Amino acid sequence: MHNNVVSAVFSIFMSNDISCLRFNLRAVGRSTGSHSSGRGELSDAKACIDFLLNNKQVEKIFICGYSYGAAIGCSTVSHSEKIIGYASISFPWDFMGIKYKKLSQTDKPKLFIQGDRDDVASFNNFQDHFEFYNNPKAFKIIEGADHFYWGYDTQAAEEVFKFYQSII
Repeated sequence: MHNNVVSAVFSIFMSNDISCLRFNLRAVGRSTGSHSSGRGELSDAKACIDFLLNNKQVEKIFICGYSYGAAIGCSTVSHSEKIIGYASISFPWDFMGIKYKKLSQTDKPKLFIQGDRDDVASFNNFQDHFEFYNNPKAFKIIEGADHFYWGYDTQAAEEVFKFYQSII
């Protein structure tokens, strides 16, 4: 929740007066619970969406996730028709398996951001994974960025924000 990539995305949205909810999945940071290999984490993300819809009467939700959070968050895209699309930063397809790739498939707009030096969410396999997705889809390769985006986090956040503005 407080790493450089998530913080940069959160900051750019907040500085443009766009409400945001960021959270740690179970067993991360001070969150309770135990890691459950995705099952419980999907439930966590859906609970956050339900909270926004039911308690805050949010009309549109845009999801953005980074790394494992991208796999989990983007896999909730079909949870509500009020989810308008998502941005995924370094989706770890090879690590997560086909289940999350299928769950994140949608006809809603989606953006995939990838560092060309990423060896965790392997850049070498990016194009093959990207081709799996239905349109509308877009991608942005950030030259020089590895999986942790040190020095490139603001650039990634700006790409997310531009994409968000293009779909609202």
